[in-house]
Amino acid sequence: MKAFFDSSVLVAAFYGQHVHHEASMAVIATASKKTAFCAAHTLAEAYSVMTRLPVRPRISPEQGLLFVESIRERFSVVALSEKEVYEVITTAAGRGAGGGKIYDAMILRCAEKSKAEAIYTWNLDNFRQLASNELAAHLRTP
Repeated sequence: MKAFFDSSVLVAAFYGQHVHHEASMAVIATASKKTAFCAAHTLAEAYSVMTRLPVRPRISPEQGLLFVESIRERFSVVALSEKEVYEVITTAAGRGAGGGKIYDAMILRCAEKSKAEAIYTWNLDNFRQLASNELAAHLRTP
């Protein structure tokens, strides 16, 4: 089964103290480049979140980079073309979705592009607001 992963699941899986660590880890345990996907901008988002977590000691940029490298090793990374990004923005604007929700909309478009059968996120409400009926049927928490 092809599975697509939001950064909320990836961060939870890789940060051992996260409240959703166990469940996230279980769902990505068998991830491989043939079956597991994430969006290209998820790499930057995951790096940003990991290196700004309010933990002591802080996760260093070097450790954040190792985290991103680990994602790249286990997941196929899906990117959008300029035209696809514009189409996502147009659709989001038509639905009245602004601000950071555009990144979730881009993730959904990448999931669609990968032909994912399951889309894992801990942000179901945001994703449901943005997803087509077809994509909404594939949304899950780990």
